[in-house]
Amino acid sequence: MSDKDIEKSYEHAAQRMSGDNIPFGTKLTNEHTNDPETHTDIHNRIKVDYDRIEKSPSMEEVHKWQRDHIKKDDQSKEGYPLNVIIDPAMREMYQVVHNSSMTNVFDRFSMQQPIQCKFCIEGLSCQLCANGPCRISDKVPRGTCGVDAHTMVSRNFVYRHVTIGTSANIFHCHQAARTLKAAGEHPESGLKIRDPEKLKKYAEMAGLDSSKPINQVAIDFAEWVMADIHSPFHVPSKAVEAFAPAKRKELWRKLDLFPGGGYSEVAYAQTQCMTNFNSDPIEFLLRSVRLGVANEYQGLFLLDILQEILMGTQEITMKQQNMGLLKENMINVVTNGHMPLLAHVAIDLASTDEWQNKAKAAGADGIQILGHVCEGQQLINYAGTHNQKGYGGQEGEWLSQEYLLATGVVDLFMFDYNCTVPTMPLFAKRFGTKLLSTHPVIKLQGTETLDFVPEKMAEQASKALDKAIESFKQRKVSEKKAYIPPHVSDCMVGFSTESIKGALGGSFKPLIDQIANGNIRGIATIVGCTTARYGQGGSNIFKITKGLIENNILVLSGGCTSSVMEYTGLTNPKAADEAGEGLKAVCKQLGIPPVLTYGACVDIGKMTHTAKELADALGVDTNMLPLVIGAPEYLEQKAVADACTAVALGWLVHVAPVPSITGSAVVVKTLTETTETLGLGKVVVELDAEKTVKIYVEHIEKKRKELGLQ
Repeated sequence: MSDKDIEKSYEHAAQRMSGDNIPFGTKLTNEHTNDPETHTDIHNRIKVDYDRIEKSPSMEEVHKWQRDHIKKDDQSKEGYPLNVIIDPAMREMYQVVHNSSMTNVFDRFSMQQPIQCKFCIEGLSCQLCANGPCRISDKVPRGTCGVDAHTMVSRNFVYRHVTIGTSANIFHCHQAARTLKAAGEHPESGLKIRDPEKLKKYAEMAGLDSSKPINQVAIDFAEWVMADIHSPFHVPSKAVEAFAPAKRKELWRKLDLFPGGGYSEVAYAQTQCMTNFNSDPIEFLLRSVRLGVANEYQGLFLLDILQEILMGTQEITMKQQNMGLLKENMINVVTNGHMPLLAHVAIDLASTDEWQNKAKAAGADGIQILGHVCEGQQLINYAGTHNQKGYGGQEGEWLSQEYLLATGVVDLFMFDYNCTVPTMPLFAKRFGTKLLSTHPVIKLQGTETLDFVPEKMAEQASKALDKAIESFKQRKVSEKKAYIPPHVSDCMVGFSTESIKGALGGSFKPLIDQIANGNIRGIATIVGCTTARYGQGGSNIFKITKGLIENNILVLSGGCTSSVMEYTGLTNPKAADEAGEGLKAVCKQLGIPPVLTYGACVDIGKMTHTAKELADALGVDTNMLPLVIGAPEYLEQKAVADACTAVALGWLVHVAPVPSITGSAVVVKTLTETTETLGLGKVVVELDAEKTVKIYVEHIEKKRKELGLQ
């Protein structure tokens, strides 16, 4: 067969499909790729005008507009996307990018709407075998293999969402453990053990000898964590045994939900998802809950502990957020992702006179490292990073990253996993930003990738900062126009189990007393992402949160939702005036806002830790707490895995947009009703913000009644 025949064979394959008999791939041009090398004239062709936009007013006026805006209920298709973008900096930069006809997240969402498939939205499509893709409807109730709607939906739920989300969080924990081990073995790495007391505490809980030299304790604990992650699925997890609530462990054993090693659990679940293996939808859903337990105790919880040991436990303080923190004559480094392991070493270096002088020698006023998305939310909270000279503050949520580069002043955008969008190479080339991946698990076209070697963190951080300085020099030589939206929010950050307890005098009793007397009716965690959907874009999160605090419900935030809370002013102590009378009084007394930011989406592990300690103080199981978990704008797989964690711990978890489960009445009934009868939590899907607030309030009041709190 000739090369031409081979090429034709792909075209012939399309003739066996319904619809257009020409493969879509043959219609795509170089302009349709994200490889910057194929967009050779991007600088000349794409004209950027920073003046032809509507500027946002002062932050005081912005906050007033945000509150008026959500009252109008006008976050629909008409007027999209400016009627859902409530971040003032993003509003300005969206106009810049849109007017230049560059691809961007909100415009791509609009373009996708006519072709989004109802079968996929409901979980009723399958591409697992060569007989597919298969889609199920009332006229075609089974796939070619015979699979019915209930199995297809539940299998997709596990395979496409829960296994990926769980493995990502466990992978993150594993990398943090590698880094802690390197800190113990290689002091020259630039890594530090900033919270040795926390290391000793959790090493003791793991059954290790904490009296050894601290570096050896770090090595032992890191190896213990990695060994548990890698243990077989049939060997009960030591981490779950050591750190999970006692009453929950009894239930999980009874229901066969007590997991073994996390990686092995994911492999077991994915094996079940293979074609013609498991066809029991309930088994798939219970497997998801079992993965949720592993997701928490071999993922979220432990990685939070490990990173705090390395970077310092949270410290309550005032910091700043948004694009106004960028400085045109500073070397601006933005670190993006979820694993601030290299970033915090880079901040250490950038804070030294040596590196500040290097920046000045290049013609800059200095060098600063700013965080973005969840990585930034962690850096802004850790005592070991946010007080350093080289730290510049937090930028924004994941939706803003393309617009952030469009300012023209970001010299280096360094990123690890995840939430770095594939179009960043195009924006980097157009606006003169150097891209650097700091972990080989994430690679973008035309972008340099560092290997992740914790033992060489200082060397790698130096390499990154050198690249930033060279990029700044090129920016100054080019004399390109730039624009920095001036908006900055003051926000109180640094909340965690320890920092809250410390602020309360060393005990949760004052908080419990306020819950008992009704000043605080309960707690809602508003966590996760933001989406580009109509009615969302941050506005749904804001509207729900406003409704909750007005009903005297204390809110904990984590993830990109924390950015929303910050740029809407809800993490500022002044926002106490917007809360109900009871919560307002408590906030005023303590000098705190009604929304306490815990940091990143992975810091949900800290929230579950706080909930466990509250349950222990009350002498009840976790499912008895007046608590709701909300992900009002969830985006991707980790959020679904986290929802399974919440179900495992017995909580009501709200998810919007509606996940791909509505194609099966069995799946919907199991997740929204049946799981609760087993002593687990349940899922609620609701898009309307006002109805969502009502559901939260009613559930919290039900739990108060069960606890005897009238």
